[in-house]
Amino acid sequence: MSQPGETPPAAASDRPSDVPRVSLATVLREWGRIGCIGFGGPPAHIRLLRQLCVERRSWLDAREFEDAIAVCNLMPGPASTQLAIFCAWRLRGRAGALVGGAAFIIPGLIVILALSVPFVASSPPLWVLGAGAGAGAAVPAVAVQAGWSLLGPSRRNRASAVRWLAYLAAGLAAAATIGAWLVLVLLGCGAIELLARYGPRLGGEKAGGGDGTRLHGFLAAPAFVLAAGGGVLASVAWVAFKVGALAFGGGFVIIPLMQADAVSRYHWMTGAQFLNAVALGQITPGPVVQTVAVVGYAAAGLAGGLLAAAVAFTPSFLIVLFGGPRFEQIRGNQRARAFLDGAGPAAIGAILGSAITLTRELTHPWQYAVLAGALALLLPLRRGVVLTLLSAAAIGVTIALAAGTVSP
Repeated sequence: MSQPGETPPAAASDRPSDVPRVSLATVLREWGRIGCIGFGGPPAHIRLLRQLCVERRSWLDAREFEDAIAVCNLMPGPASTQLAIFCAWRLRGRAGALVGGAAFIIPGLIVILALSVPFVASSPPLWVLGAGAGAGAAVPAVAVQAGWSLLGPSRRNRASAVRWLAYLAAGLAAAATIGAWLVLVLLGCGAIELLARYGPRLGGEKAGGGDGTRLHGFLAAPAFVLAAGGGVLASVAWVAFKVGALAFGGGFVIIPLMQADAVSRYHWMTGAQFLNAVALGQITPGPVVQTVAVVGYAAAGLAGGLLAAAVAFTPSFLIVLFGGPRFEQIRGNQRARAFLDGAGPAAIGAILGSAITLTRELTHPWQYAVLAGALALLLPLRRGVVLTLLSAAAIGVTIALAAGTVSP
């Protein structure tokens, strides 16, 4: 509550007043450092942000940081990216959110676009073909490991074992068969759980109050992109928007959706090239969602890659810029939790189902041996994703150079 002489609430929403004021240069330096060394996906990003903001600098207390993680997991889109943007917002308001978010995203984006040039080329060198075939063979194992790691927490939080299993099965089946429509299945599972818990009571409550226009503007974003763009760029923007705004459960949940659009619907890339794109998203620093930049590059060159990244990450910025002051309320919203309790298991099923669609893209017998080895490294031996993919890539390069081809 405001006291005499304090900043009015409207202004306070732009910059929280209960944390130390940190310079934009510090935000740029520290978030850029995390963007450069953040290999290993969301767990690594969360660990680095906790070390910076809670343990080393004491900018945020541990409870608030954990609450922020919980809220970001309730939101659609890349949770670790939203957490990075939120932490920067807490320290320096909206300017900090923009600077910190960009610093976190851009290093990995530069690396992944640079690697896209040889890996998505029509006639890449033999060693690139081998590295791509080897790393691509391990990608389904990474999907299995990602889904498996989420099963335990999701089972503990379930309200109904029967419905939880049904949502999980629906997501898995949708990812393996109708990837292009996966988003509707995720949203449908969330809506079913919401109705199962609250039923007719949903209709009598107002959802947003004064945030209605902001929500409408957020939902109007894809329509504006489609109206302003044309042809391939419009299609790239639409795919990227679905990736950034409608993904629940982490980066891998959008793999079937991207694969259906990039490979089957628009034919921007082959199945093998898509495996390369997913592998690049795993071994480069920063958010895994940057895989969409490789898809955009394959569709329309550098402009397509930059457009895809910009559109995919815009929802994360909007969620924090307009919803940051209400994160505490969102975490306590039982309806938001109910929706996620439906969409969450479906998303985990989709991650596991993506392993099926990715395995279908393997074309060489030796790749199945690499896949088996990757599963062993990731599950019983618990080795890291980056190490596993690089090892698989090295095997692919060795086979390709020894045989003069990636074929057996």
